[in-house]
Amino acid sequence: MAVSKETSLSYALSSNAAWAGYKAHQNPSFFPHLASGQSPKILWLGCSDSRCPETTILGLQPGDVFVHRNIANIISPTDINTSAVIEYAVVHLQVGCVLLCGHTCCGGAAAALGDSRVGGVLDTWLTPLKSLRIAHSEELAAIRDDKARIVRIAELNVEAGVEILMANAAIQEAIKERGLEVHGCLFDLDSGRVRDLGFGTSKSGSLPGASKQIVRGNHGMLVFQAGNASMIVR
Repeated sequence: MAVSKETSLSYALSSNAAWAGYKAHQNPSFFPHLASGQSPKILWLGCSDSRCPETTILGLQPGDVFVHRNIANIISPTDINTSAVIEYAVVHLQVGCVLLCGHTCCGGAAAALGDSRVGGVLDTWLTPLKSLRIAHSEELAAIRDDKARIVRIAELNVEAGVEILMANAAIQEAIKERGLEVHGCLFDLDSGRVRDLGFGTSKSGSLPGASKQIVRGNHGMLVFQAGNASMIVR
């Protein structure tokens, strides 16, 4: 539904009131439980794109997913914002799974493939993607379809990000001590499906104690097993 600029806030607040009323009617203890604390099982590192709402995509509920999003889901080891989120989620919240998820039709990926400057700080932020373009120039040039080329650089971006995650000290320690899982995924806007790209802990096989993990939501269970993820709706 298209919403005018003048009414976007009032529409959002009205929609929120309807949602809150429905959730409270459906489960009177939902909000009191939510307010008592959080124990998410997943850390989602994704793109800020409005079409990629992580909890909705995974079929889960508020409280199930700890989230960090930025333009083009770029993981930089020197970005204190990203590092703080990872440390809090892994060390303090003890999440069981880290998902780095890119997506198709990514504007950041498309911009990195273009020859024109975006302008402002965005050019600096997208430098890692520009670097991937240079490093994989022959492969990307051989892909004639523009949409497929954007998907490919998005996959390469996830792979590069997962490599940085796997070198993170907090993540390495959690993998060793309690079987933390790290996965690189891609969300397909055309189908609504999340595809495991096989990067991370699944690349070298499951670790002891981490062969199977279930993330429970009120309406579904997201099951990770042997490098694959599936949704069981209940």
